[in-house]
Amino acid sequence: MSLTASEGQKVWRDAAALRALSGLLISGLLFGFLGAILPAWGYHLASEFSTVGNYFLSMSIGMIVSTEAAGSLLLKQGIGFLMVAACALACAALVGLALVPPPAAAWWRMGGLVALGFATGLLNTAVFHAISPAYDRDPAATANAGGILFGLGCLLVTVLVAGTFYAYTVTSILIFIALVPGFFAVWYARSSFVTVVSRKPTLAQLFRDLRSLGGILFAALLFFQFGNEWSIAGWLPIFLIRRLGASPKAALTILAVYWLALIVGRLAAVALLPRVRHPRFLLVSAGEAVFGCLLLLATNNQFGALIGTLLVGCGFAAIYPLIAERIGREFPDFRPGFFNGIFSIALTGAMLAPWTLGHLADIWGIGVVMAMPLAGTCMVFVLVLLIWLEAKIRLG
Repeated sequence: MSLTASEGQKVWRDAAALRALSGLLISGLLFGFLGAILPAWGYHLASEFSTVGNYFLSMSIGMIVSTEAAGSLLLKQGIGFLMVAACALACAALVGLALVPPPAAAWWRMGGLVALGFATGLLNTAVFHAISPAYDRDPAATANAGGILFGLGCLLVTVLVAGTFYAYTVTSILIFIALVPGFFAVWYARSSFVTVVSRKPTLAQLFRDLRSLGGILFAALLFFQFGNEWSIAGWLPIFLIRRLGASPKAALTILAVYWLALIVGRLAAVALLPRVRHPRFLLVSAGEAVFGCLLLLATNNQFGALIGTLLVGCGFAAIYPLIAERIGREFPDFRPGFFNGIFSIALTGAMLAPWTLGHLADIWGIGVVMAMPLAGTCMVFVLVLLIWLEAKIRLG
């Protein structure tokens, strides 16, 4: 499942595939929204860490609840309708959040984030079905292109907030962000999509995966890896401001560097996959991320934080492409959908990691938001070794 340059170019030149994959740009923007907007809401000034954690929980609840509705709408209305509805709802939710900035009660923002999470879940379901034809033709190229666009969405929302932080009010910033899914809703309404509805994984498939030691190890690896990535993405600006005294704009700039490191690192990882031994590559990547987390915990200046963030981003970047390659080879029923067999459990659980960090930070202080990803990265390191050992034993 390694990717060549010519294969990647085919995906970028396929208008239908690119139109479907563009939904991942909006998905990335919505996923990266909370980490970027928290300083604009003033949560770097108050120790309301549990409230921040509850914001992540609210968005996660919306995403989980959306899955059944997304399946029904997909069968009745098709992919195009679902993509338009998701972008329109995301636009409306962001406008609603623009109307209730602090000092309005946090419950109003939690309600808006549930709606935003619901829109994100609808969009993910539609996108993953829309890209199925391209994924079936070329899984590696499609996953790589989708990952780039998703990362660009996360980078876009961070740069947008950082660039307007001191120039505009938080209400204006949110309106600017809302324009992006609003534009895509109009574009999708004028576009057509091939309706390909992939079969939903059955309970039998789920339990079959659970009986597989390899499946359990991969699910655990995804759980910790996605939990690590989203914990850093959600809490890094608050951590840098509270721990190092960084300005909000500087903290958001370092978060943008994190997203850029993930994007560039994943491109580099895909190029290196055919040339290096994969187990060794995984171990080096996990070790690099561990060192980056340690540096972020130990540093007392912004330069050290920047280097630590680069190491974490580059270390995390290589892990998912390597995991996805093994999953595609060992689990042929795997599709790039969000809720998919045993892997859905891992991804859903990982979404809750930033919520857990908020409540732990109330007890042990802001340092825990970097200590927990460090522990999670160590677990990834251990799981990589176990997967390697399991494969050796299974293959004799």
